[in-house]
Amino acid sequence: MTDMTYRPRRSVLYMPSSHPRALEKAMSIPCDGIIFDLEDAVAPDAKPAARDAACAAVQSGNYGRRELVIRVNGQDTSWHDDDLRAACAAGPDAIAVPKVADASQVRALVAAMEEYGAPAHTMLWAMVETPAAIMRCEEIAAASPRLTVLVMGTNDLAKELRAEHVPGREPLRTGLQWCLLAARATGTVILDGVFNDVRDVEGFTAECVQGREWGFDGKTVIHPGQVDPANEAFAPSASAVADAEGIVAAWDAGKGSGVVTYQGRMIENLHVDTARRVLATAAAIADLAATP
Repeated sequence: MTDMTYRPRRSVLYMPSSHPRALEKAMSIPCDGIIFDLEDAVAPDAKPAARDAACAAVQSGNYGRRELVIRVNGQDTSWHDDDLRAACAAGPDAIAVPKVADASQVRALVAAMEEYGAPAHTMLWAMVETPAAIMRCEEIAAASPRLTVLVMGTNDLAKELRAEHVPGREPLRTGLQWCLLAARATGTVILDGVFNDVRDVEGFTAECVQGREWGFDGKTVIHPGQVDPANEAFAPSASAVADAEGIVAAWDAGKGSGVVTYQGRMIENLHVDTARRVLATAAAIADLAATP
């Protein structure tokens, strides 16, 4: 976000495309984005119908300004090519692909998207879910300008690591932070993985706060009840916005002197850049909220 552009992705909700009532309900859920899922949440015999439903949903115009993404089945499955071809024709904001392992897979996916006529606005989201992908995360993120978002697949990662799901996510910390470094080195958005216990609001909220403190841009969620806590956690607080306004005002009043003080703190360019990022984030969220 070095150019101060920002698209809210505080909460990105997975929705099984095989459930018509879920797709209808998603029209009123205040998430920033929806991933219409054709993979894990859809039974094998329901995948063709789910594919049709997901494509119809993204073309319906019924989801407002939410970012709409279709998650296709993996490249090693018999459904992948049909999913990708249909998704490219539907033209969502992005296509998410599970278990992307290396840069060559990214380039192959981009080539296939171009062959299948994906419109220019349809981006690629890569799911990072394995130790091999984590070790190659920077090359994955840098493989194509069409790849704009990394999505952490923490359930599959824990399985591959033979790690346990514990509060604080200490077993996953190294991998998650390694991918954060890769995302920031390449200017790529990165979304935190899901929290499985939809009844544990306190635990979910704590994990959202942790993800924000680490530097994630938002959280993938699996239940409508997780949307509001994620939105709150990944938005600047009122006090953070007020502080950012004060920093920028003090800097502007200094008229380029190179360093100023604000509430007893020394303010330099780097602090002003951070403050302006906070204000740009808050403005984009407010603009999204103002849209019916």
